Amino acid sequence: MSDFTKPYEEKMIKSVKSLESDLSAIRAGRANPRILDRVQVDYYGTLTPINQVGNVSVPEARVIVIQPWDAGLLKAVEKAIQASDLGINPTNDGKVIRLVFPELDEERRKSLTKEVKKKGDECKIAIRNIRREAIDRFKKIEKKGEIPEGQLMSLEEEAQKLTDKYIADIDKVVENKNKDIMSI
Repeated sequence: MSDFTKPYEEKMIKSVKSLESDLSAIRAGRANPRILDRVQVDYYGTLTPINQVGNVSVPEARVIVIQPWDAGLLKAVEKAIQASDLGINPTNDGKVIRLVFPELDEERRKSLTKEVKKKGDECKIAIRNIRREAIDRFKKIEKKGEIPEGQLMSLEEEAQKLTDKYIADIDKVVENKNKDIMSI
């Protein structure tokens, strides 16, 4: 890759990583502690991620157990989970909080796969916008005479190859997540 396309490739990588992060928060019927990444607890006046106030474990395929290091936080953790958009009701036994994930029905699985596809399409649009931004920049620097005349075409081709590569990566990420959601 040339020095001209490097910053745009980095932006594309960040877009794909952001998609992966977004998709990890979508629950697929199995317990995944990453769905708690966005849930924050009021920890003595500071909003803090759950994994920073206690142990988060997955003892069974459909159960997450949260054990706060400070027992006084149980109610705050429970309240934060209820206020989140997880759609799971926590059970508090006085020592730990359990999140039991129900089996997803077919209709819910299909709606989740549509949501995953939509997020993938949004990421593809972001990648194409980065390509357009790169090509616009290449045209400007050619007009200024900062690159030889014939190099514009090769830079545009390089930007297109990067775009194709990262769009294929997005397709793989979306396909893997949909397989995960549809598997029982």
